[in-house]
Amino acid sequence: MSTHGTRAQPMKHLVERSLHSASQALGTRDPMPYIGDLIERTFYLPDDDVSYAHNALTPGAVPYEPSFSEAEPNTLRFTIEPLGPGASPVSRRDEATREMRRLIQPVFGREALRWFDNRSEEWRGFGGMSWMNFGAWFGSAFDEDGLYATKIYYELQPAQIEALSPSLAMLTRQVMTEMPTLMPIFTSIGCKRDSGSQRVTFLHRGPLVVSALGPLMNRLGIGHQLPSLMRIVGVALGGRFELPSGGVLIGIREAPDGIELKLEILLAAIPDLPARFLDLIKLGLAERPRQLIALSRWLDAFGVDDVSQQGHFSVLSLRVTPTTQARISLYVRPIEFEMREAIEDAQALQ
Repeated sequence: MSTHGTRAQPMKHLVERSLHSASQALGTRDPMPYIGDLIERTFYLPDDDVSYAHNALTPGAVPYEPSFSEAEPNTLRFTIEPLGPGASPVSRRDEATREMRRLIQPVFGREALRWFDNRSEEWRGFGGMSWMNFGAWFGSAFDEDGLYATKIYYELQPAQIEALSPSLAMLTRQVMTEMPTLMPIFTSIGCKRDSGSQRVTFLHRGPLVVSALGPLMNRLGIGHQLPSLMRIVGVALGGRFELPSGGVLIGIREAPDGIELKLEILLAAIPDLPARFLDLIKLGLAERPRQLIALSRWLDAFGVDDVSQQGHFSVLSLRVTPTTQARISLYVRPIEFEMREAIEDAQALQ
């Protein structure tokens, strides 16, 4: 329930309440003992402060984005843009890096921290980086045992490709050669209890017909998964297979079974998202009843159970590997974190 129109309170209370109720509904540990201080430093302004809307993670809403992953259906996952609206990109990068290092060693161990430090050295070691836009985002996931994963998203310049691991740098160059319309924009480094991985994410310049991914996927050894990718896109978007300019991100990483490709569809860019979008997503999961039940429970946990509210879904993500058909992730903007009403109220006072 939105608090706009009532007495303002610090935004952190809304975020804390959202995380607490979601953790109870999903049966996970409460995230606050792990990241409560970061939430405090990030969401200290009143919940009707329109400056929250000016962010790179969820423009027009509070920079707090929960997500459901079919591959990890029973986890509480979310990403935030750290620190308040006035923070500099460098401050956000440094803050997110500190949080990663603070959490990794006691939870995942010294070797995991050494691995992270090695992978992140290029991005955490620079000073000003005046070209940066948002600096960094911070993601975390929790299960019944506590912190399950933590992730940082660093902005990536083409000149930094050589700072990636040799195999990921070679893969990145290969992708750009095969599809020159792809431009690297950020890299994400994630740690779990027993593994770590790094992904490069590209912005696709211009519109994209999903079938045009075929040559790239063939080159990466995952071309046989294109039909499963197209099936879910077609079902979810009501038969649409052409995605508009500015609405497509492509992620690439090395997975245990080969190359993983991640197609991210930015739903705000879709001009005619079906009114029954959520029902169509569930239809796409009909053959996987356990994941369908998990998605329904997750949607209930965040109060996203009204199919007429499809505008609050921000990203539909699909992942494939050589041995895994398309699996979905769904990112949402819970209604209480939309800033439209507060923005309209502020404009009315001008």
